Amino acid sequence: MSTRLSQLFVRTLREDPVDAEVTSHRLLVRAGYIRRQAPGIYAWLPLGLKVKRKIEAIVREEMEAAGAQEVHFPALLPREPYETTGRWTEYGENLFRLHDRKGADYLLAPTHEEVFTLLVKDLYSSYKDLPLSIYQIQDKYRDEARSRGGLLRGREFTMKDAYSFDYTDAGLDVSYQAQRDAYERIFTRLGLEYVIVKADAGAMGGSRSEEFLHPTPVGEDTFVRTDGGYAANVEAFETLAAEPRSYEKLTPAEVLDTPDTPTIATLVDVANEKHPRPDGRAWTAADTLKNVVLALTNLDGTRELVIVGLPGDRGVDMKRAEVAFAPAAVEAATEEDFTKHPGLVKGYIGPWSAEGPVLGTEFESVTGIRFLLDPRVSDGTGWITGANEHGRHVFGLVAGRDFTADGVAQVAEVVAGDPAPDGSGPVELARGMEIGHVFQLGRKYAEALGLKVLDENGKLVTVTMGSYGVGITRIMAVIAESNNDGKGLIWPTNVSPFDVHVVAAGKEPVVWETAEALVSALETSGKDVLFDDRPKVSPGVKFGDAELLGVPLIVIVGRGAVDGNVELWDRRTNERTPYPVAELVEVLSK
Repeated sequence: MSTRLSQLFVRTLREDPVDAEVTSHRLLVRAGYIRRQAPGIYAWLPLGLKVKRKIEAIVREEMEAAGAQEVHFPALLPREPYETTGRWTEYGENLFRLHDRKGADYLLAPTHEEVFTLLVKDLYSSYKDLPLSIYQIQDKYRDEARSRGGLLRGREFTMKDAYSFDYTDAGLDVSYQAQRDAYERIFTRLGLEYVIVKADAGAMGGSRSEEFLHPTPVGEDTFVRTDGGYAANVEAFETLAAEPRSYEKLTPAEVLDTPDTPTIATLVDVANEKHPRPDGRAWTAADTLKNVVLALTNLDGTRELVIVGLPGDRGVDMKRAEVAFAPAAVEAATEEDFTKHPGLVKGYIGPWSAEGPVLGTEFESVTGIRFLLDPRVSDGTGWITGANEHGRHVFGLVAGRDFTADGVAQVAEVVAGDPAPDGSGPVELARGMEIGHVFQLGRKYAEALGLKVLDENGKLVTVTMGSYGVGITRIMAVIAESNNDGKGLIWPTNVSPFDVHVVAAGKEPVVWETAEALVSALETSGKDVLFDDRPKVSPGVKFGDAELLGVPLIVIVGRGAVDGNVELWDRRTNERTPYPVAELVEVLSK
């Protein structure tokens, strides 16, 4: 079939949209694939829908090959199932909530675990019905605090979500692997580089969680990997605990004057100037214990403070902190928080435990604030840290001997060179964009919603589940982000909106006659053709639009048509090759 550009509902733009932050956003809007309706919300134009549907077709083929069956749920759902699982509250401000005319609570679904579970509960009751894998391709809604990057992070987006149902853990392992394998096939077919990383399950819950990340500088996720095969999202990275050391021969801790040292940098400078090390080595930030005060807002709205002690050469990674203290929201303590807790001497905070004071009378009385430690602060390690009074620090404070903590917190930033927890070597850091996520949910949702079946012995057992998501609209943006030359898009052939873009570049009748005949021949050979038949548009504008729209193969019908020749422009290599018309049809038909 063929589509005439003169009749296509599209309008290309010469200028970039003012809100475009990344290349894919800029080009998809300029080329007429999407149009902004509101922050993070886009209308889909014919070209955009054609690409989106081709991506969906590949996903559907691989889902069916993995044994999954397609269903479709509404996006508007009642509150009750989400209330039962606790996610009505856990999702917090990210959830779109609304009321019907009778005052009943509804939501725009951010994900569909609950209703999938209830559907299977309604229809299945025996182990003989399992295993089962079902999926849908549906729009999701999340009230992102800051939508960005066009389709990369929107408030409305299309996702494929699949769910597996088994009655044994071994069955879940098989279903999980089938979906994981299908994802590898999907991303390979789409030509997307991907890395599978260990991930945090977040509000989804479950025991096993892996993300498929596409390495890209515009990625929102930082992940780590080693040459030995380890890979993890930084939120799921586990810092190795340092081995305990003997502290029997260590000298007692000493409180010393350190005026005007509210920061680690100033502390190190003063320590080297006024209190040099006996062994002659210079003090560094790694010798200090930084005590960071964080404020947690719990689901019931209550606010509490927590102090985390970590090596002074590390900062707190707030994404890791959000995982460590989930489902509470996390932020740095405010001035108001410090005012309410006068025992917190800002810039000079030292370690204490909620269970009692440390280092005898040198410290303030117990505050009741939880004190947690980075795993590297192990028993026997000595530190310079705050003495809980202005202008003074403790030197040689030893963990395990002089202070203890209420627990461990994995919140410190990860840096290149940190050892991988599996022993595979030092990690390197990279940026990536999540394009898929697979979870072993286990029995969390089935237990909450009462999904049970009779096993071989007639005993009721709780079903175990897996959840598997692919971001359809995000994948389209990722493909656009990595397939362009700055002038325009260059779609991979299997998702391009058209197979061939024919451009009539000239006013002579033979140009138009040749172009019409070529389009007809290509259509007969089974090609989906875009024909730029605009009569009063210059060749330069047509070529510019052809570059922008991104069909990888462009046929230019120009002056050579007099001799029966046309030019094939391959946007992937930017090479232009002359062909006789009849030969070109045969080449493209293959």
